Amino acid sequence: MPKKEVPINELQHFLPAGTFDTVNRYLHFYKVHLTVAKERKTILGNYKHRTANRNHHISVNGNLNVYEFLVTLLHELAHLLTFEKHGNKVLSHGKEWKLLYGQMLAQFISNKVFPVDIEAELLKTLSNPAASSCAEDGLVRVFRNYDHASSRLILVEELPVKAMFVLDDGRIFQKGNKLRKRFTCTEVNTGKKYLFSPMYKVLQVVD
Repeated sequence: MPKKEVPINELQHFLPAGTFDTVNRYLHFYKVHLTVAKERKTILGNYKHRTANRNHHISVNGNLNVYEFLVTLLHELAHLLTFEKHGNKVLSHGKEWKLLYGQMLAQFISNKVFPVDIEAELLKTLSNPAASSCAEDGLVRVFRNYDHASSRLILVEELPVKAMFVLDDGRIFQKGNKLRKRFTCTEVNTGKKYLFSPMYKVLQVVD
């Protein structure tokens, strides 16, 4: 997946106002190699710990709005802090990571950098954050309120039943009914059925 290293003077454009200095202190102190990636459907960010031959490396999707970018970056920085404190001796998203991530979120929440709807959802997660913000349905929904104006993507749950939508690879699906937590959708060309998360972003096909 193509990535680009972000010059420090450009990083502030990816972040909410008033957060750059604090974020930059983390990146500078831990010598983090930060890159911005094109959209990845399965992950929003990624962390690789330092080794004898490389510094800590974090990548974050560049198509995220500024609040989602910050939360994703904090998620990955919490992995870094967990590694610095515990090495590889603890679970990736175990209690140690949850504690550090919650503390980092609380730091930014206390500085009132998030809109009230995002802040309210983040406060619900502080004691037991999910392994991915994608798994926090309420958070995904409020993040949508701040997506880039040019974005035409919508959530699968927002589509009416029988609506058609297209994926990046060109495959077209028709939305079906909800089966427990996911929607059964039919690929138009093959008739095969697939399960889609309600939070999956797609492009609606309009007649």
